[in-house]
Amino acid sequence: MADRVIATPAALELIEVLKQQYGPALLFHQSGGCCDNSAANCYLPTDLTIGPYDVHLGDIGGVPFYISASQYEYWKHTQLIIDVIAGQGGTFSLEGSTGKAFHTRSRLFSNEEWAELQAAGLV
Repeated sequence: MADRVIATPAALELIEVLKQQYGPALLFHQSGGCCDNSAANCYLPTDLTIGPYDVHLGDIGGVPFYISASQYEYWKHTQLIIDVIAGQGGTFSLEGSTGKAFHTRSRLFSNEEWAELQAAGLV
């Protein structure tokens, strides 16, 4: 079955750098309202409260990845692909000082993948 969120090797490498710097307890939240909704922000668990309207899409690099329910409605037909680009990270995201930024790309699920997700009750 297709994962709802995956990470490129560059993103996994940056996650490991952040774990070494901040410890293993991190979390991601897909932005909703800034950065053209293309920024996956990385936080310490004490910096962001995950609420009942956040959807857990999966884990990348051993780190949980969430998206707000309203954003999920727009993105639910896609697999999120977390990548890294050169530049300044989000104001609140932990990678902000590294000269790199997490960036969200996406692709539509195939009809077969979508059917599998539906059958598993994951949409």
